Amino acid sequence: VQLQASGGGLVQPGRSLRLSCLASGSIAVINNMGWYRQAPGKERELVASITDTGTTNYADSAKGRFTISRDSAKNTVYLQMDSLKPEDTATYYCRIDGASQIMGDIQLGYIEVWGQGTQVTVSS
Repeated sequence: VQLQASGGGLVQPGRSLRLSCLASGSIAVINNMGWYRQAPGKERELVASITDTGTTNYADSAKGRFTISRDSAKNTVYLQMDSLKPEDTATYYCRIDGASQIMGDIQLGYIEVWGQGTQVTVSS
C-alpha cells in the first residue's frame, strides 16, 4: 500500500491550499485517514483526522481554518487549508490505517501507512 500526497507549495499568508492523498495497493478497508505535519526542529503533530464514518478531529491550531474530508470510493483524503499563517509552514504527511482482509465483520492484517510528505510554505 502506498500513499501519494500532493498539493503543497508556497503561498502568501491568508491564502488557501488543498492537499490530496491517494491510497493505492492491496487494502481491503481504510478506517482512519489523517494529516500530520512536522516543522523544522519540532515533533510531528496531528493536524486533522477522519474516521470511516466521517467523524473528524482537529488540532486546536487547525480548527476553523482547515477542513478534512475523504472520498472513500477513491481512497483519497483531502485537507482544505484556508487563512494560512506562517506558522503553518511544515512538511505535511498523510496517514491511513486499515486492514488487508475482511472476513465477515472481522478485519485481518492491520495496516498503517505514511505518505512521503508534501511541503507547505506560508510566506510573503
